[in-house]
Amino acid sequence: MSRARFAEGRGGRGSRAALGVVLLASTLLPLAAAQAQRGGGGRGAGAGGGRAGGAAPDTTHGFPIAERAIKANCIGCHKQDSAGVVQRISFERKTPEGWEMSVRRMVGLHHLDLDPKDARTIVRYLSDHQGLAPAEMKPARFEPERRMIDYRYTADARTETACRACHSMGRVISQRRTRDEWNLLLATHRALYPDADFQAFRRFGPAVNDSGVPQLHPMELAVNHLSRVFPLRTPEWTAWSATMRTPHLEGTWLLSGNEPGRGAFYGRVTIAKGASDGEFTTQTTYRYADGGAVVHRTGKSIVYTGFQWRGRSTDPAQRARDSVGLREVMFVEPGWDEMSGRWFQGGYDEIGMDVTARRVSGSPVIAGIAPRALHVGSRSQDVTIFGANLPSAAANAIDFGPGVTVDNVVRATADSITVRLSVDSAAAVGKRDLYASGASLRDAAVVFDKIDRIKVVPLAGLARVGGAVFPKQLQQFDAMAYWNGPDGKSDTDDDLEIGRVPAKWNLEEYGVTYDDDDVKFVGALDQNGLFTPSLDGPNPKRSSSRNNVGDVWAVASYTPPGKNAKMLKARALLVVTVPLYVRFVPWQTQP
Repeated sequence: MSRARFAEGRGGRGSRAALGVVLLASTLLPLAAAQAQRGGGGRGAGAGGGRAGGAAPDTTHGFPIAERAIKANCIGCHKQDSAGVVQRISFERKTPEGWEMSVRRMVGLHHLDLDPKDARTIVRYLSDHQGLAPAEMKPARFEPERRMIDYRYTADARTETACRACHSMGRVISQRRTRDEWNLLLATHRALYPDADFQAFRRFGPAVNDSGVPQLHPMELAVNHLSRVFPLRTPEWTAWSATMRTPHLEGTWLLSGNEPGRGAFYGRVTIAKGASDGEFTTQTTYRYADGGAVVHRTGKSIVYTGFQWRGRSTDPAQRARDSVGLREVMFVEPGWDEMSGRWFQGGYDEIGMDVTARRVSGSPVIAGIAPRALHVGSRSQDVTIFGANLPSAAANAIDFGPGVTVDNVVRATADSITVRLSVDSAAAVGKRDLYASGASLRDAAVVFDKIDRIKVVPLAGLARVGGAVFPKQLQQFDAMAYWNGPDGKSDTDDDLEIGRVPAKWNLEEYGVTYDDDDVKFVGALDQNGLFTPSLDGPNPKRSSSRNNVGDVWAVASYTPPGKNAKMLKARALLVVTVPLYVRFVPWQTQP
């Protein structure tokens, strides 16, 4: 999984040999770490420790640094030259999360006495002056958005193998460094995590070569690739840094999104200027399309690098129980009229929602409809159109396409229009664009005649026991309905996703051993598809006092409407494992 973290979870070997390696490495670690920290970073500084360092010196010039907080706190170890270039720091570019992780490492491992205000200033300065351009950040968005996805890095399989053995490739592709800096980063990894050599860096290499031609280790091949594909200076950064500025985001924005387990939601965000340039305050109101109370949130945010929104918002009604709230990670599009991303929470940032915000102007905008699925032959079905500046349109001004007739408008406001419609029995099955009084929305609805199957998403889930010493990692499932398409076969290109359905949920045993009993101990799955694991630590009620870990099936059951409809079932594998015992937590700092 791409959310595996190098610094956040390292499994021990458990053998005496491995313990000996760690103990031996611990005596060498201070020296190795110090050498890695004091390297020059560029202009031919020694990379050390490997044949990849024998390449031509990297003469890339680092970025001069003028920030007072960096000079006051960092140059004691990272020397600064007469041009303002600082060792290590000037030769890398990162996301705000990347720079925050570096600051935390300096405080936690190198005992830097750093005032929190200075820490925020340093992260802000480096993110703005040595960040990533939008085009560079786009492939790595999933990393700061903390998405649990199986990302595949296809540019070089050997580099992916070397890096993904311990952490997400998102952490790698969201950095830019000189060749020397990539080598020094490698040295730091080997100093702090000695078993990385066996696990990835020197594993399966170098191969024996009878011709005597030197062979490279996996780590050396990775450095060669990374220094070529992700160099310090790029045309994208040169172009972006020339035009970068604080975006003007004040005003009202139309909010839409989807939360697994709860479905679509729609509302508004009012953004105002904050205490300083690039800081904002927010007032957010939204409602879930499936019903429920209106949600109100208040928040603060900072926009880094001219486009990276990082914020946190809380629900005043829940503040007594939840003082942390939702972490907001969004990306502002060029033109400053749209931004999108993910808001999340949880011990492992696993519970979240996809969001899109579009600036509200004088023109009508459609955000979505509910319900989205329209059954062939249905009569008098109420559908609500959500948006902004929606006119009090007549029924004939709202168009769902051939075979769908809007009978009348039930009620209308500037933010929503509820219509009553009918679908002809001969209407074509498929997605429909919506047009209403000058506004439109692509694939707004889906016309279907039957549900052939359901699918549980994600197909494989991961949860971690906790609650006693470590936090729990929850897992949310959804059940999605599908029509198999003209070919009548499942999981082919012509399949049509109909949407989320209200399934019933239960757990079933995933049989691995004789008399397997994981389902009794791993945790509980509620009727919204949310799995909550049991406590961490030994369980005296279980055989041999084992932990509450195991493998089970998360099973969804759904019966479509209709007289002769049969129950449909689907399942997903759920792995319930141990907590991340060693973990840096760089994601919970207030913006």
